[in-house]
Amino acid sequence: MKKFYVFLLTITACSSGGGGGGANGGGSPPAPPNPNPPSSVQTQQVFAGVLLASPTALRQAPNDDSRWFALNQGGVITEFDNDTQNASGSTFLDISGRVNSGGERGLLGIAFHPDFANNGEVFVSYTAPAPLTSVVSRFRSLDGNQTLDPMSEEIILTVLQEQSNHNGGDIHFGPDGFLYIGLGDGGGGGDPNGNGQNTFSLLGSILRIDIDVVKGYDIPIDNPFSANAKCVQGSGAAPCPEIYAWGFRNPWRFSFDRATGDLWAGDVGQGAWEEVDRVELGENYGWNVREGAHCYPPGSNCSSAGLVDPITEYDRGNGQSITGGYVYRGSAIANLAGHYIFGDFASGRIWSVPANSPAGATPTELADTSHPIAAFAEDLDGELYVVSYGGTIHQIVP
Repeated sequence: MKKFYVFLLTITACSSGGGGGGANGGGSPPAPPNPNPPSSVQTQQVFAGVLLASPTALRQAPNDDSRWFALNQGGVITEFDNDTQNASGSTFLDISGRVNSGGERGLLGIAFHPDFANNGEVFVSYTAPAPLTSVVSRFRSLDGNQTLDPMSEEIILTVLQEQSNHNGGDIHFGPDGFLYIGLGDGGGGGDPNGNGQNTFSLLGSILRIDIDVVKGYDIPIDNPFSANAKCVQGSGAAPCPEIYAWGFRNPWRFSFDRATGDLWAGDVGQGAWEEVDRVELGENYGWNVREGAHCYPPGSNCSSAGLVDPITEYDRGNGQSITGGYVYRGSAIANLAGHYIFGDFASGRIWSVPANSPAGATPTELADTSHPIAAFAEDLDGELYVVSYGGTIHQIVP
């Protein structure tokens, strides 16, 4: 679960890594990560004129670097020009009347359809009230992609939530064109209902669905349980065919490496360990048998058979709520190329680890900031930004 400190949202998750999530798409493989990453980076505030309220994500549309889109937790998407000094925001979508916001609830994810320029389709993830439900919906633009029509909502998938925390909510299109959805374990402490290891539930999993259909969604044929009937409201009588990988506590933020297609997730820990996972199809990342690479509860005995170890982890001396980031593929910090960048909401620290690391790698601390890091963002040039839950945006610079 993500945790809360005074006015701050923290989000807690746990996963364990293994390998890929897509393909490089041909051509030359990416250069190996520099074995000597920079010892430090800075964060420089940008877009200071854009007013945000508890932002949870920041994205650009495919093949369009002219604008940014920021999610405000209460249910508004703010659009603004890609002008770091002079930009001011306007409303791209307002569904605040449909969103149950507060704590770990709210407007949590956005994914532009790969063909957004032509079809005007955008997918969002949010929590709705009475009963608390995670919702993934499609919205369409009727004005040439200037705004989204709030009345165009088509609900694609709903999952009933058991508690108010561990909602996950991140969504991305993968290099395979399918929509990936992260869901936490249903909340509470220690996964009381065992959802992380229960494939009859969508909770505690990363899902993969095909949304390029007339209505609703289809199941990719190579999903682990693709032959089974779709799960309804998040559960079923057999393992859910929507599941891509499972065993997560709350994969709050995940991303795809634009060079390799690998899927990376930061999974927030219960009380001792935060972890980074390289997520592969059909793998089990261990929660709640393990927290990170350690048996859960602490001091217990467990079997690691069939469980994937995290690529890296850190203990509570360094932070209390991991925020997953991106593999750096920009050019401004040359010796950071090929390193996965991630941070912590509570401590504000930022680390890197080579993307080709085996399990158990030691991360390098790059910065110790004062930002409550709600998310990272990647522009179309591969440069990275920090989204502070306090309402500001900061670029990572040398």
